[in-house]
Amino acid sequence: MTPATWSAVRLSAELAGLSTLLLLLLGTPLAWWLARTRSIFKPLWASLVAMPLVLPPSVLGFYLLLLMGPQGPVGRLTEWLGLGRLPFSFGGLVVGSVLYSMPFVVQPLQQAFEAIPERLLEAAASLRAAPLDRFFSVALPLARPGLLTASVLGFAHTVGEFGVVLMLGGNIPDRTRVLSVAIYDHVEAGEFAEAQQLSAGMVAFALVVLLTLYLSNRPRRQRQEDRA
Repeated sequence: MTPATWSAVRLSAELAGLSTLLLLLLGTPLAWWLARTRSIFKPLWASLVAMPLVLPPSVLGFYLLLLMGPQGPVGRLTEWLGLGRLPFSFGGLVVGSVLYSMPFVVQPLQQAFEAIPERLLEAAASLRAAPLDRFFSVALPLARPGLLTASVLGFAHTVGEFGVVLMLGGNIPDRTRVLSVAIYDHVEAGEFAEAQQLSAGMVAFALVVLLTLYLSNRPRRQRQEDRA
């Protein structure tokens, strides 16, 4: 592969890794709150989190571009803080990727937290475990399959994202040109061999992701029977 292709691979891996870390840090407490709250506003918050599933990425990218642009409130704030402008930078790609991949992390975690029997948390509380202790010692270990699913889906979805990263980052080599944009660029230039090479790699990556999720989330009994 050419140096430009390796640069796109590196940027995609860095973007997916950092975005997944931020998604887990932000999405885990949000998923826990959605799983436990009885607020009348829960459907509204759950709908806002899930909106990227049905919203065209170009629409989300457009509004983020307005918010983070020089006339937008976020853009003015980042300039006032001395951080510069986020659009057409790696930081802008991270913000867009985190928002667009949020439901792929929050929803598996929320379902895992909701599946935890209430009696286990009550038993921990009866042993004088504080809410934070119950979360880290009981809830989080029991939600491990959901945590794994959220991590893999968040990483994979960020690697494959196109619309949001193109709207926010454009096609700047070594700065915002990730794999999905590189494939688009090769097709536009008529370089179908290069596009085929990168596309085949993405297909193999997607297959590995799905196999990982399937093998990791099989019931323990089935895994033991397969080993036997």
